Amino acid sequence: MILGALLLLVGVALGAVAVTGARGTLRRNRFAGVRTAATLASEAAFAAANRVAAPLVGAAAVVAVAGGAVLLARPDVLLGVILLVVTVVGVVLLAVIGGGLGDRAARLVEEEPAPCAGTCAGCDLIEGCRPAGVTNA
Repeated sequence: MILGALLLLVGVALGAVAVTGARGTLRRNRFAGVRTAATLASEAAFAAANRVAAPLVGAAAVVAVAGGAVLLARPDVLLGVILLVVTVVGVVLLAVIGGGLGDRAARLVEEEPAPCAGTCAGCDLIEGCRPAGVTNA
């Protein structure tokens, strides 16, 4: 019974992450979403990764909620153990695959250009910022 309730809670949490990730409203944090070096590099990479991972994370949420609901219906012990194992494996696989796809998407996000270091006088529009010590001739 406790494991069924725990699966329901995990499913609701994963569902919330999936919805906010799909909407692009999930911000970089320490706890939720696809968190790898590539996804944490910028807000754009984090949003892209979680947008890509959202369908699989949502599927993991559905599997967790369904498994938890059936476990709460009190099946016999053998069926409950089998269902628990299948549910946990399904949730983990879906979440890991979604995270991997999200990480790959984050690596495709171009880094934002660094702001001008202030070494150019008015930034040459034709040549861009020039290195320090170089003057217009």
